[in-house]
Amino acid sequence: MVDGPHILVVDDDNRLRDLLRKYLADNGFRVSAAADAAEARKTLAAFDFDLMVLDLMMPGESGLELAHSLRKERRVPILMLTAMGESADRIAGLETGADDYLTKPFEPRELLLRINSILRRVNEMPQAPPAVAEEISFGPFRFDLVRGELKRGEERIKLTDAERGLLAALARNPGATLSREDLARLTGPGNNARTIDVQVTRLRRKIEPDPKFPRYLQTARGRGYRLATE
Repeated sequence: MVDGPHILVVDDDNRLRDLLRKYLADNGFRVSAAADAAEARKTLAAFDFDLMVLDLMMPGESGLELAHSLRKERRVPILMLTAMGESADRIAGLETGADDYLTKPFEPRELLLRINSILRRVNEMPQAPPAVAEEISFGPFRFDLVRGELKRGEERIKLTDAERGLLAALARNPGATLSREDLARLTGPGNNARTIDVQVTRLRRKIEPDPKFPRYLQTARGRGYRLATE
């Protein structure tokens, strides 16, 4: 399908890369592929992509490093692939700017669902600037998206991994409403709408003057949550 969304698959595993290219092409996408970060950069310089499927661990420049660099230049959505399932690795990928995270091995159908979910979410959001800020401010707080640090003035606010992941997901889309389901996917396996509500409640206790009347981490009734930065 010539007019389908254009996806760049970046993975050093030749077999997996070829399988993904064929599977996505069979499901209506235009697909380009790269074996490493250097080849991905050359391809990105030649084409515009609707989404990138990026392996986290590659020889030379890692997927994590490539994603971090790209976020300073452009806003192509990224679905991160990795064999690592630890929460710290997942959060590192999300804080770098990945839009979602999928642990190997995975079902091809799940990959397709996540890609379509990202594309749908991107199309529904207001047009974002090409560069994503590395730091977001709201009220007296500053959140460093690269380091995952939240500060009020010079005071560092201690966050759990779950709270850091939640805040990172919201901070990458300031002012945009993200559903509980989207937040659950962005913050990792084991999360659901209920756990997101619990994490929101705990995070509000740390950032809101009055958690019962949130000023920054707002509820969009029936839709989800958003981070107000003004």
